[in-house]
Amino acid sequence: MIDVSAYLNRINYRGSTEPTLETLRGIHRTHLLTVPFENLDIHLNRHIVLDEAALFEKIVVNRRGGYCYELNGLLASLLREMGFNVTMFSSNVIHGGIPAEIDHLTLLIQLDDRWIVDVGFGDSSRLPLRLVEGENQFGVDSTYRFMRSNHRWLLQRLLETNEWYDEYSFDVDMAPLTLRDFEEANRYYQTAPESYFVQGRICSRATDDGRISLTGDTLIVTRNGQREEM
Repeated sequence: MIDVSAYLNRINYRGSTEPTLETLRGIHRTHLLTVPFENLDIHLNRHIVLDEAALFEKIVVNRRGGYCYELNGLLASLLREMGFNVTMFSSNVIHGGIPAEIDHLTLLIQLDDRWIVDVGFGDSSRLPLRLVEGENQFGVDSTYRFMRSNHRWLLQRLLETNEWYDEYSFDVDMAPLTLRDFEEANRYYQTAPESYFVQGRICSRATDDGRISLTGDTLIVTRNGQREEM
């Protein structure tokens, strides 16, 4: 059991706590605006432990960020505590993922419709995405859609070139998993030389008008579509 009030204060959420779509959308958006996507512990030689208490201490108490197993893993605990129907499952990242059944931790929320929630994919949709085929959905900063092929869902993002970019895919059955099921993938991303989390440092957070990121020694600030590097 986690401290819901402390978590909501951490992400500056001040809205309703009823398990509704409005609440889900508010929490998803404020989470991305306050909790950074980052891999700094890997470069500090600190082992990332997939344990609810440890994740709460890091993200809520110490006001840190993390990557998918940490951010989506702890968010799942919050949403369950608030009364949401949450399924934790694995998707496979198209560019840079690992060739294994279990890869990226993703959340499915069952309301009147099914919604994909993901606050651990870096520059991801600012809002939950309804799991329906072929519908263009505005995620505040980008347009997304889900397509189906060979018994799998595919999440795509519309680029400025008007081309669809494949983000990740997942089985239509979405077998429910626990944090423990992601231990092997978590170990790979922390230790494998070919892991992009091992190869470089990243700390990135959404802002109201764009994004601010520190990649290695480069600070990247994007405001209203204008990018500046320092």
